[in-house]
Amino acid sequence: MNKYLKYGLWAVGGLVGLVAAAIAFLALTFDPNSYKPQIIQAVKDSKQRTLKLDGDIKLHFFPSIGVSLGGVSLSEFQSEQEFAAVESASVSLKLLPLFSKRIVVDEIAVSGVKARLIKYRTGKTNLDDLMSKEEPPAAPTSTPAAPAGMPMAFDIAAVQLDKTSLSYSDETTGARYSVSDLSLRSGRIANSVPTNIDLAMHIQSNKPRLDITAQARATLTFDLEKALYRVQGLDLQANGTALDITGLAIKAGGDASALPEAQQFALKLFSLSASGVKGKDRFEARLDAPDLSLTADKFSGERVALNAKLDGAMGNVVASLLLPDVEGNARTFKVSSLQLNVDLKQPEQAFKLKFSSPVTGSIEAQQFNLSDLRLALNASGDKLPGKSIDSELKGGIRADLGRQNIEGNLEGGLLQSQIKAKFAVKNFGVPMIRYDLEIDQFDVDPYLPKKTAEAKTKGEGKKKEPEQPFDLSALEALNLEGSLRIGSLKAANIKVAQLRVDVKAKNGIVNVAPLSARLYQGSLDGKVSVNAASNNFTANAKLSGVDIAPLLKDAAELELVEGRGNVLLDLVTKGNTVTALKKALNGKAAVDLANGAIKGINLAKLVQGVQSLSRETTTQTLGVDKNEKTTFSEFKASFKIRNGVAHNDDLAVKSTVLRISGNGDIDVGRDSIDYNAKAIFAKTEQGKTGTLPVNVSGPFDDLKFRIDYAALLKDVAKQKLDEKKEQLKEDVKAKAREELKKSLKGLFK
Repeated sequence: MNKYLKYGLWAVGGLVGLVAAAIAFLALTFDPNSYKPQIIQAVKDSKQRTLKLDGDIKLHFFPSIGVSLGGVSLSEFQSEQEFAAVESASVSLKLLPLFSKRIVVDEIAVSGVKARLIKYRTGKTNLDDLMSKEEPPAAPTSTPAAPAGMPMAFDIAAVQLDKTSLSYSDETTGARYSVSDLSLRSGRIANSVPTNIDLAMHIQSNKPRLDITAQARATLTFDLEKALYRVQGLDLQANGTALDITGLAIKAGGDASALPEAQQFALKLFSLSASGVKGKDRFEARLDAPDLSLTADKFSGERVALNAKLDGAMGNVVASLLLPDVEGNARTFKVSSLQLNVDLKQPEQAFKLKFSSPVTGSIEAQQFNLSDLRLALNASGDKLPGKSIDSELKGGIRADLGRQNIEGNLEGGLLQSQIKAKFAVKNFGVPMIRYDLEIDQFDVDPYLPKKTAEAKTKGEGKKKEPEQPFDLSALEALNLEGSLRIGSLKAANIKVAQLRVDVKAKNGIVNVAPLSARLYQGSLDGKVSVNAASNNFTANAKLSGVDIAPLLKDAAELELVEGRGNVLLDLVTKGNTVTALKKALNGKAAVDLANGAIKGINLAKLVQGVQSLSRETTTQTLGVDKNEKTTFSEFKASFKIRNGVAHNDDLAVKSTVLRISGNGDIDVGRDSIDYNAKAIFAKTEQGKTGTLPVNVSGPFDDLKFRIDYAALLKDVAKQKLDEKKEQLKEDVKAKAREELKKSLKGLFK
């Protein structure tokens, strides 16, 4: 027995020696570089591409089988333009483990890879010729399939990838994507062995706009038999530009594990943060998930928190969202208390909002219920009543996303107001919105940022920014119906009471009717319609018994006229900017005021000293004098409006000492006026009547009054001449009568 074993060992040893000698002989005598021309020609013939092998090809066979090469490139199809290239690459495998179905790789090292993929306008790519394959012959139907064996095990000592660049261009859309400076280094890669991964790359694209440099480090473990994947100690950092965000910085860290076949996923100590600048707004955000797990029939989490900061035009905002616990499954889940806190600080006021509610529902049925919603709001500022306001709303919100339905009701205090609100939203694709909102009183102005005097002064000399158009396209899909009622409201310094605004919107047509309110000792009754598709606006309104002076002062800071009465408006316009709307204004208007005054000029005072005017006096131009006014008992005028210009030719102003008539234009589109009026005075200081022509012209904020004294003097002089003529006639008549009397006396002597 020992003799047979001895001979057997000698035979095996001899066989191994023979194989080793054969491999050594092959390694010493075989030169793969001598086959370069044949390889290049074979690629040319089969793929119609040019292969370049500028570097040496090196082979080694024992104790590892390996190859290394460099200076390799491949051209585009039927072109000499480069498609892909590799500066150097090497790989080696242990020989003996292959006999036991184990792949043991010493190292994979690749450097200087370049490749570009193009999708042409035809829809084809520059890879199509390489990807096309001939159909393999069908296996004989009589041959039974071989039983699946054990999977090949592998063990890679290290992977090193450097200076790699990949790009993709889509000529159909103009999109371009690229990954450059790609590098990858790993430790040992084997089943169930923790592997250190170090990855870096530079990502760029134009659709969407991206320019990101990223680095990631982690320990990766996988078990292919159990289908288990685990990432530990993740450290991801990315910096650059994305969309319209500059200075973007993203960080992520934590542990993650996944068993996809068992539907088990988990996050431990996971965190994700981002910061950057969008326009003039700087933001920061951070998500923390200390413990999240998800299985096929259960998920749970603890203290999932989202914190964010925003420093922008609206002020400084600090917000936090906290889920203390999450528990349940796809059929039913609950959150004991969803908590949202928001702090907003502005130059003149600050707001603190606290939102909380338990949340229950079903992910499977897509149903969510915030049954005990509480919204607390604190506002503080020197201009607020008592410098601080606390309020709280209570209610509930129910959402059935499967049926595309959300309903809610809220009641309580909001800032200084008491409100009652009901709302419902159906069909999210084309939402149908219904609401009913009642507010006792609300003053909007204290909560709006105020322009300081310094800011206003700086704005006066600053170049005017181009007017931005507004877009009504969102209204085209709006299906809305609701009513808003406010006991008293102040907004943009305008004060109204008993406001009611009912809105119906469908198919791009928005109708506001009724639009009613009590304001400035009078009332408003009107309606407004908007056509979103054509940007058409119509407005019909009647102001009855309104005190005009405070209304103009509060609404537009204008001091043009005083009086109380009625104003009728029937207007249509079209445009996508305020200026365009003003210039396209058409329709009619009428004003009927009583017991008021035209502010800025005192016509009666101007003619009191008419006798002192010299003959050389012709005209005089005056500016608006806020201390002067021309009183009237009646003011009536109607306007025909065409292309933003309101024309009037029936002005009738009456008082105890004058009558005013006139005609002219008010250019609403350009905020200017050009109007000619005639003031007829009942008496002058000389006891005569007088007609004084007045031209009012210029922009609304710099009106000029042009007084024609020459016409007034001419009128007075004419009256004097007519008076003298009349007196002369009377004198002639008197003298004739006297002569007649004398003649008659002589006749009867």
